Amino acid sequence: MTQPTDLLPIGLEDRLPANAAQITRVMRAALDVLDSHGYDRVRPPLLEFESSLASRMLGTATQNTFRMTDPASLRTLALRSDITPQIGRIAATSMRKVARPLRLAYCGDTTLIRASQLDPARERLQLGAELIGTDTVDAAAEIVTLAIEAARAAGLEGISVDFTLPDLVDALASDEDPETVEAIRHELDTKDAGGLKDAGGAAYLPLLYATGPFDDAMAALRDFDGKGALGTRLDGLAAIAERIGDSARITLDPTERHGFEYQSWFGFTLYAEGQHATLGRSLGRGGSYRIGGSEEAATGFTLYVDRLAEIVPQAEAAGVIYLPKGHDPDTAQRLRAEGWRTRAQIGEGEDPQALGCTHVLRGDNPRAL
Repeated sequence: MTQPTDLLPIGLEDRLPANAAQITRVMRAALDVLDSHGYDRVRPPLLEFESSLASRMLGTATQNTFRMTDPASLRTLALRSDITPQIGRIAATSMRKVARPLRLAYCGDTTLIRASQLDPARERLQLGAELIGTDTVDAAAEIVTLAIEAARAAGLEGISVDFTLPDLVDALASDEDPETVEAIRHELDTKDAGGLKDAGGAAYLPLLYATGPFDDAMAALRDFDGKGALGTRLDGLAAIAERIGDSARITLDPTERHGFEYQSWFGFTLYAEGQHATLGRSLGRGGSYRIGGSEEAATGFTLYVDRLAEIVPQAEAAGVIYLPKGHDPDTAQRLRAEGWRTRAQIGEGEDPQALGCTHVLRGDNPRAL
């Protein structure tokens, strides 16, 4: 039995005109925000040596990355599954002598060998910004508010930001043996109170309940932090939340580590408000980290443009003017400058409406069809 030749692999799809236009609009709106804040765009390649990608970001596994042998060097290449490590490489090499803090933006496709059940797509358009050379509350606040502004410019409403403290256990359990610390991390990850007690982490049980709306979760965390080990972290979170103000709903889950394997003291996830309770899919995430190899401090975020495009309202389609043969090209150019789209007649017997046109040019003015 022969296989159909026009099928796409699981998790990959064509983006047809309406969807492609929506994705492009979201991408342009977000990139314009990053540019307006002084973030310079870079474009790293789709392929790199696997060893370079793997070394640039602690916790970035290559097991979910497409790999192949480079016929020129006979070394293993990797098709990127995340652009952030590439930005780290650029900062540590080509732009290592550029003044800090360094602000870089990017947008490009990424691919995965396998996806999750909640999100089966294996190709994503990843857009983001990295603030490199500083690890301060001001840097974290700039990145979070920039992510919110970019998402809002793309059309997203009802934004929810969920904070986390990725190195929380390390900060609290510095006197514990490594095996116990790892066991405590695991049980906190699974939110298993019984398992946490069995692992010797009964003292950390309050962390399982210090979650939810920001003010309530922060109060619970401060009560838990009797010795003040988390004082600077909690003060930092409070300062970031103050900068966000009313532009987003803020929640806190201090022990959440999934997706924050390489973040240091601070991480955050963006949702459309209420979405994480239904779809379990974030629209973006970010936080503070160290660039592998150079160990330079950085803070950044990623937005998943495809997901944003699925949620934000569709923009009203611009009118399309059919241009009959012999039309005045200067008039057509003027109309395009005013925001119209045009489709010129190519052959005889064309049906303007079947071609998607809403108007036809008559003299100097468009007439509705």
